[in-house]
Amino acid sequence: MTFAARSQTVRSESDIVFALSKLREDAGALGFDDYDLSRTVTAASELAHNILKYAGSGEISYSELVDGTKHGVKLVASDEGPGIADLKQALVDSYSSSGTLGLGLPGVKRLVDDFDVVSQVGIGTTVAFKVWGS
Repeated sequence: MTFAARSQTVRSESDIVFALSKLREDAGALGFDDYDLSRTVTAASELAHNILKYAGSGEISYSELVDGTKHGVKLVASDEGPGIADLKQALVDSYSSSGTLGLGLPGVKRLVDDFDVVSQVGIGTTVAFKVWGS
């Protein structure tokens, strides 16, 4: 089963709920098991909430990946927020610029199969990840 690429503007909690619901539905249609569904949706949720918290708004988009008989999801979360001043530090467990536990980006990186983040101060942040179904 395949699905069309989707994109969702993130400006509110309800936007996040809608985007995650569609992501779960689409990844499930690919045959993702509960584990792969959970790690995909959890990682996406963290990034979407980061958009609201740090930038106020942004976008989540995702598409299907196919490699032979393997199926996966590629997700991109982007914003035009303040950017991350010290990206290397932001990827270290327990580092937080906002008084939280500091598990967000490092946690996302651990959950997914492929992870990339680009950020420029004053320009914004883009995080991309891939998850392959079992």
